[in-house]
Amino acid sequence: MNDVIVIGAGPAGLSAAITCARQGLQVLLIDEYMKPGGRLLGQLYEEPDGTWWNGIKESARLHQQAIDLGVHVQLNTPVHNLERDEDQWTIYTEQRIYSTNHLLLATGAAESPVPVPGWTLPGVMSVGAAQVMTNVHRVKPGNRGVIVGINALSAVIASELKLAKIDVAALTLPKLNQLTTDAAQPKKVMNNLLHVAHMAPSALLRTGSKLMKSDLMKQLGINFYPKSGFKMWGIPIQLRKSVVEIYGDKQVEGVKLAAVRPDGEIIPGTEESISCDFVCIAGGLYPLTELAAVAGCPFYLIDELGGYVPLHNNQMETALDGLYVAGNITGIESAKIAIDQGTVAGLTIAANHGVNGLEEATEQAIHSVEQTRDGVPFQFDPDVRRGKQIMKEKWEEYQVNKTKTPVD
Repeated sequence: MNDVIVIGAGPAGLSAAITCARQGLQVLLIDEYMKPGGRLLGQLYEEPDGTWWNGIKESARLHQQAIDLGVHVQLNTPVHNLERDEDQWTIYTEQRIYSTNHLLLATGAAESPVPVPGWTLPGVMSVGAAQVMTNVHRVKPGNRGVIVGINALSAVIASELKLAKIDVAALTLPKLNQLTTDAAQPKKVMNNLLHVAHMAPSALLRTGSKLMKSDLMKQLGINFYPKSGFKMWGIPIQLRKSVVEIYGDKQVEGVKLAAVRPDGEIIPGTEESISCDFVCIAGGLYPLTELAAVAGCPFYLIDELGGYVPLHNNQMETALDGLYVAGNITGIESAKIAIDQGTVAGLTIAANHGVNGLEEATEQAIHSVEQTRDGVPFQFDPDVRRGKQIMKEKWEEYQVNKTKTPVD
């Protein structure tokens, strides 16, 4: 039996494994991918202070720390079931069965698909797939692409594609329907995009974004948004156009765009075509929570955190004894926050395992999560703090209800 098992070798899982190992615990780290690092592997961007965040280097650094501390890293190992018997968790993989009293789920996030007519053509992919191809495998997804979906994730990945000398013809909206809703409405998309405008190389855009604070200014900005769009990193940001079709014979050859009203409705007769050889669909991210559901965790739908999130406290404990969560499974945020959450989870696990004197270090680690949240270049949802407050209230409510004595 292992002292600790961590499922997910992304930034949160690696950080937690390192923290546990430093406290003398025997740690098994499991991941289904062939390399450790998770979504951290694909990240490469310039920060506001001019330094570069290189996900491959950060992954290698964390992995080496884990190995040096004696963490057993088991890659290419999907987990397909969890069971709890008294105080023990049993983890089922294709290779073998593992057991532990302390199990951390750091399973990360997955991309939300956005259906677009023609999206089954070869050359259509998620924006995350294009990021991995470019930054991890050093393979261009194509020579000229269009990104469907304007959000913090797609804007940053578009800048990364430009660094690889890939022509990004436009970032544009998906067509408004029951599934796209907010993602197809220019005003709501602008509000999201303003949170990454400070990363744009244009001083004009950075200054202009600071002026777009009030609803009135945002509405004026949408009403008078230029038909050709503004450019970030030399890429047209088309807030008043949406993709109505991806076309091609045997592969992607282009997209059809149409102008939209401020509410996202298509303006008839405004269709035009843009040639390209690949299309990225950016529907955003959601917490990857299947294993937490199998374990029997209670969940809450918190839109500010990306979707359904397992109930947990700020020490990364869930409502189930011996089960912990960290990283994007707790809400969509940056890799830096995931690393800090992994540290909190590792210290909590070590304390629950019987290691003494960790109270102050745990409090400092929880405070570090808040500081990192304040300092990250962008948030996937600008209201993430509200989401965290909702989770805190849900946890407190759960604790109160758990201690109530049934009335005879």
